Amino acid sequence: MTSHLKKVELHCHLEGAAPPRLTLAQARKYNIDISACLDGDTYIWHDFASFLQCYDKVSEVYKTEDDYALLTETYLDELADIGTIYSELIVSPDHGKRIGLGADAYMSGVCEGIRRAKAKTGIEARLIVTGERHFGPESVIGAAEYAASAGNPLITGFNLAGEERMGRVADYARAFDIARDAGLGLTIHAGEVCGAFSVIDALDVVRPSRIGHGVRAIEDADLVRRLADLGTVLEVCPGSNIALDVFPGFQSHPLRKLKEAGVRVTISSDDPPFFHTSLKREYEIAATEFGFSDAEIDDMTRTGIEAAFVDEATRKALLARL
Repeated sequence: MTSHLKKVELHCHLEGAAPPRLTLAQARKYNIDISACLDGDTYIWHDFASFLQCYDKVSEVYKTEDDYALLTETYLDELADIGTIYSELIVSPDHGKRIGLGADAYMSGVCEGIRRAKAKTGIEARLIVTGERHFGPESVIGAAEYAASAGNPLITGFNLAGEERMGRVADYARAFDIARDAGLGLTIHAGEVCGAFSVIDALDVVRPSRIGHGVRAIEDADLVRRLADLGTVLEVCPGSNIALDVFPGFQSHPLRKLKEAGVRVTISSDDPPFFHTSLKREYEIAATEFGFSDAEIDDMTRTGIEAAFVDEATRKALLARL
């Protein structure tokens, strides 16, 4: 249906993209019991808090630099197989520290996976370092400092993710200042679990070029106009939004309304196997549930390349491939 279309993904959490079969193999390798959160090919959770717990449990089976290279390569190979030419992966150096691997080894493994996938398939990928707001402002500032000082050409963006209901955006402003000064692209999770006010906060405090999700901006007509006027890009993940009950179904999801209001939108998968989706399915949802034409879907993909955190030579090459 959309298999002939080139694809781009701007919003995907690396550990959240872990294929269940690979996770099961890793769990057996380390003799870790993950039966409470994995049944066959399905990750098990029932609300946002239990989703985060399941996510953390799954992440436990990826322990070494080689594990992270394998995870990254496996996901990017999957993307390339469906015609994806560019991917941005959200990664957490803090996670590398928490599992005892260390931020540098964690990032090194991920970067090796990117190199292997590109050598095989030609897929371009970049990394967005994220701070997790439920670990507090100091942790998020640490993540920004890491991203700013890493000197890693594959780290091109900074993000704030995690439990959206904890703290106000202003608590994390210093982290974004550090990332901005380092020339990193800025994006922030907002307007998903929390309402339109969280998007307003993000725009006022961070002035990001992109917002992760942002879909609840639809609750405020003035905010929708502001997003359109600013040209702020929303990284929309419809399947995720339905799985997390942000909206009851695709018929009430605002992707089409936002696009028709002039807001720049793109399509991504967020944490695909956790939400019974994939980037392939998200593109198909755009066609079947939202009724977008191939040309309209291509337009969203082009927006993704225009908003990508890449150098201009890479952007030009990606636009040529599209």
